[in-house]
Amino acid sequence: MTTPTKEPSPVLLWFRKDLRLDDNHALQAAATSGRAVIPVYIREPGVTERGPLGGAQEWWLHHSLAALQTALDGLGSRLILRQGNALTVLEKLIEETKAEAVVWNRRYDPAGIDVDTQIKKALRSKGIEANSFAGQLLHEPTRLRTGAGDHYKTYTPFWRAFEQSGEPPFPIEAPAKLLAPGRWPQSDTLASWSMLPTKPNWASEFTDMWKPGEAAAQEKVKDFIDGAIDDYAVGRDFPDRPATSLLSPHLALGEISPARIWHATRRLADNIAKDNVVRFRKELVWREFCYHQLFHFPKLRTENWNDRYDDFPWLSDTKLLTSWQRGQTGYPIVDAGMRQLWRHGWMHNRVRMITASFLIKDLLIDWRNGEAWFRDTLVDADPAANAANWQWVAGSGADASPFFRIFNPVLQGEKFDPDGGYVRTFVPELSKLDSKYIHRPLEAPDDVLKRAGIELGKHYPRPIVDHAMARQRALAAHASLKDGR
Repeated sequence: MTTPTKEPSPVLLWFRKDLRLDDNHALQAAATSGRAVIPVYIREPGVTERGPLGGAQEWWLHHSLAALQTALDGLGSRLILRQGNALTVLEKLIEETKAEAVVWNRRYDPAGIDVDTQIKKALRSKGIEANSFAGQLLHEPTRLRTGAGDHYKTYTPFWRAFEQSGEPPFPIEAPAKLLAPGRWPQSDTLASWSMLPTKPNWASEFTDMWKPGEAAAQEKVKDFIDGAIDDYAVGRDFPDRPATSLLSPHLALGEISPARIWHATRRLADNIAKDNVVRFRKELVWREFCYHQLFHFPKLRTENWNDRYDDFPWLSDTKLLTSWQRGQTGYPIVDAGMRQLWRHGWMHNRVRMITASFLIKDLLIDWRNGEAWFRDTLVDADPAANAANWQWVAGSGADASPFFRIFNPVLQGEKFDPDGGYVRTFVPELSKLDSKYIHRPLEAPDDVLKRAGIELGKHYPRPIVDHAMARQRALAAHASLKDGR
């Protein structure tokens, strides 16, 4: 009589910010292990460096998980949803399924690293295989070092070192099938997590602009490479032009890997689009630089990278902060950006710099207030890029913009939205104003305002601060700082 062969124990595939099948190294390891694969997503309250996901990104996560569930169904698999402390959840799943291995892709925020390190140690101490893989970045933050063996503190040398390190590895394809276990563990329902806003449904217009999920991300890459990238180097600065990739929210939750995006640009790198490709690739590598900073300075979200700014004389003014958040500053390009953020969970990159400069330098409000607002309202909120970019504008970050670079919001609007199309889209009360005054409603003659149906202070606010005065105040505040590193 033949003794039955014992079925290999399953492997738990732990999804995090890698909600895709393509170019997923942990998934590849699980699929080729010869074991049944149990995909799981754990909702971990408060585990990441930046705290729980913001409201806008929770909206995205709901739809992204739904898309991932559908994709896994196509492989003969399913997604198990659980919530709670990650180690506790994994240990319970191991007990329920008799799994003897857990695999995941690494994350690079400080608290996430700490949690993963503890989990790996705890699982291995119980004889459970626990393996992690790269793939969320084009480089591991420990890899690139200066000639002196230190981490990079300025972007241009980092970019050069990245270029000289060779092309990133080619992305790997998604598996065609996953071996299913004989019995699936129980799963939460996605609806039970209540991640979609209802009363009020402030995300009602998100779907006008976004379709979460891996399939949408791959389609967006194709559309960008076939079209908008041809105008990227110049057009990316003009918020009324469709010249950006709109891939940031897909990257933020790992619906597409940076290696897949980089690979998509390879066929263009040697033709007439080279300048546009290089400019776009530099933006991908800026994201890498932000993670490089976060990895080596874990308090990037809460502390100044340059401690010279620790004594900066910030003002605390809730009324001004609220006016900025609501897009009621009296500066059209600033208000358009803040309203675009609320309406679509996203803001054009050039306008992000303008609105950040206004909060920090015109209003003298601590950059951490802006970082927190963006973190909650952006669908592409990223623990490294959000903090690093706010510190860049504030002058306190690595390779930061000099503090004395203070954007004039009127001139910025006239330069990058010369016809006022962007402002008219998001500040409709100014839609009938002549282009000459679209960024200067305060200077518009009474008859011009009347024809446009505008009464300043009633239909549209007067400026909450005089820019010329605010600029001098900001420079004086900066000059008061003692020398630092």
